[in-house]
Amino acid sequence: MAKAQIIVIKKVKGHGGHHGGAWKVAYADFVTAMMALFIVLWLLNTSEHTKKVIAGYFNDPLGKPTESGSDRTGAADALPFTKENIEKLKEQLQKQIQQTANLKDLSKQVEMTVTPEGLRIELLESKDGTFFDTGSTTLKAGGKDMLDLLASKLSTVPNKVSIEGHTDAQPFSDGKIYSNWELSEDRANVARRLMQHPGGLRANQVSQVRGFADQRLRDPLHPLDPSNRRVSLIVQYLTPADFPGGVPPAAEKPAAPAEGGAAPAPNPAEGDSATAPKSAGGKPNAGH
Repeated sequence: MAKAQIIVIKKVKGHGGHHGGAWKVAYADFVTAMMALFIVLWLLNTSEHTKKVIAGYFNDPLGKPTESGSDRTGAADALPFTKENIEKLKEQLQKQIQQTANLKDLSKQVEMTVTPEGLRIELLESKDGTFFDTGSTTLKAGGKDMLDLLASKLSTVPNKVSIEGHTDAQPFSDGKIYSNWELSEDRANVARRLMQHPGGLRANQVSQVRGFADQRLRDPLHPLDPSNRRVSLIVQYLTPADFPGGVPPAAEKPAAPAEGGAAPAPNPAEGDSATAPKSAGGKPNAGH
């Protein structure tokens, strides 16, 4: 009789429960939630400037990071703005204003024009005052936000900036104490002080502050029109003299001069260099 074969079955108890990956997912979720909590707590205790820097990044996440949030997008970001490419700066500023929620409605009161002097950015007042209180140098909330945004963007370019103040032709009630001359220059200086906050225009970036009163009306046919009351920022062109060796970075080769003639000389930026004279005046009336 054949002996029965004995088969031994060994059961191996597994320890997969201790080495599975499910706990890693849960731990990662926990760490992510804690990180988010700490970021929120940090943001609640940061300064207003830091909050604006972070908001600037999310307004333009594809931009080049800078102290003021993010820089302009595009391959030519590092290039200075000259007559040949100043339109790019205009487009970038207009886009940034449109993308900023609390400034979008004010965009119709901002006019940008390329002039022989540079890019002129004009903040036009409405009947009841858009950027400044009527007849006053007190900035409204919208005016502060607009100038702050422009300062943050213009601080990233090497170009100089000049600031002008203008009024309409409405005279003050008493021209012996305070007049349109003082008001126009004071408003320009208020704009300068705000724009030169930390993270804004550099200390040496403002080249001129000028007050013109009602001597350069935007609408001469309607001297009392509210749009004559405005603060203008002029981003001045950079010329070859502003660069070492007289050659802008990555400048394109100039066109060959016509046969028998010399290359045309550069046309210097135009514009007044002196602050308009002031005269005495009186208490402000509405309409300036």
